[in-house]
Amino acid sequence: MIAVHDLAEAKTKYSDLLGATFIDADWTGEPWGINVSIAWDAGIELCAPMPGREKNSAISQFLAHRGEGVMNVFFGVDDGEAAVERASALGYRSVNALDYTQDEIDQYLGGLFTRYQEFTLDSHKRCGFSITLARIDEKLTSAI
Repeated sequence: MIAVHDLAEAKTKYSDLLGATFIDADWTGEPWGINVSIAWDAGIELCAPMPGREKNSAISQFLAHRGEGVMNVFFGVDDGEAAVERASALGYRSVNALDYTQDEIDQYLGGLFTRYQEFTLDSHKRCGFSITLARIDEKLTSAI
């Protein structure tokens, strides 16, 4: 996840650079005052403060102190619960978790997955960025 000031500008930059196709996912960031756009084909999530929330969004302090850049790294795991248990045993605490239902996946994530689960850890002080353990099972498509 990359924190940016201007979402439209960042989408253009990363689309041009990587050939990425972004899908707006503002519903995921609205509670935190951020606009979100995800490029599943490039594995990038861009986040920018919502208009009027530049000073008090979930990423405002990061942007103010560090500028634009990587603020969270997602690692794919096969078993979310087991991964967060390992992290806990090492002294990392899960500070945010989500586990979408298939209806939510179909509605918000274009039905691309059969499972979408995240555990964000309190790793910033120890690693310099947040770590999210993510189980994301792609929906298999049948070949014709």
